[in-house]
Amino acid sequence: MPGTTMAADGTPVAVLAANTVTAPVATPVTTRVTAPVTVEEVVGRLREIGAVLPPADGVAVFNRLYLTVTEAVRGRLGGSYFADPAAMAELDTVFAGRYLLAVAADAAGQEPPACWRPLFALRAHPGVHPLQFALAGMNAHIQHDLPLAVVDTCLRRGCEPAGLAADYHRINGLLAEVETAVREQLMPGPDVLERAEPLTHLLGVWSVEAAREGAWSAVQALWELRAVPTAARAFAAALDCSAGLLGHALLLPLGPHPAPDAADGSPRTADAPGTTAGTPDAPGKAPHAPGTAPDAPHKAPDAPRTAAGRLPEARNRPAGEGAGAQARPDQAQLECSGLPSA
Repeated sequence: MPGTTMAADGTPVAVLAANTVTAPVATPVTTRVTAPVTVEEVVGRLREIGAVLPPADGVAVFNRLYLTVTEAVRGRLGGSYFADPAAMAELDTVFAGRYLLAVAADAAGQEPPACWRPLFALRAHPGVHPLQFALAGMNAHIQHDLPLAVVDTCLRRGCEPAGLAADYHRINGLLAEVETAVREQLMPGPDVLERAEPLTHLLGVWSVEAAREGAWSAVQALWELRAVPTAARAFAAALDCSAGLLGHALLLPLGPHPAPDAADGSPRTADAPGTTAGTPDAPGKAPHAPGTAPDAPHKAPDAPRTAAGRLPEARNRPAGEGAGAQARPDQAQLECSGLPSA
């Protein structure tokens, strides 16, 4: 569009300046949203989300972490922690808007951006540890949402990313403190030590500091592409896709999965691999003689497909929630940032 400045993902900045915008998502349906204006409003909306979700829900786990971080940032806006508190406050609202948009899209029965789909799809998977949900949410929000939010904040304020660099990196120390506390809180206890080794490996391959450094590199690339909308959209789409792929890896189920009980349909913990505990021998079949190899273990036809196969594709919603938008009417009405989804 000649003579028009474009946002990080190729959208005219004039659209971003409006208080409302119809933002496209992954389906032909659209969600009309309103941008949060203050950090206090962001905190309120995060609390609203947490109030309607079961505590063990994967989105709820990330939402609690995000609320803690937002409150920590809010507590430092009134002092001398930031060189430009007003710019950091605006970035905080623009940044949060993308997460709130993803929540609103999911509540309305639409698909969120690709970077958020793993978390929303696997939010109720019994084999995923809460710490994995927290990491997956941070991955989506930092790797994809943050670069776009920084560039769009600069375009709104008429400044360059270099003007926000010092405060951007100053937040790293704050996030490191929160992340450390959350990891200690969510690490598995003695009852699930069998999952500690793979979970510790996951913790070693993803860090918030490395993710934010990568996001800043993406900011610099997007800033150079701001006058080329086609290239900007392609780069933003690549960020979205790559964050989604890493999200799936972070959410690879690590623990046992509940299997339906044949008697009453209630969930129970699946038997350990290679055993047939609780499975009676077939009629007329003699038990195994001592010293002979047992037959191959029986496998239930509806056993979950996880690490050895494909990740579940069905959208796992919290118990008692319907598929329609009426399941969480107050959440479906959440309004968020006027920023379009890449």
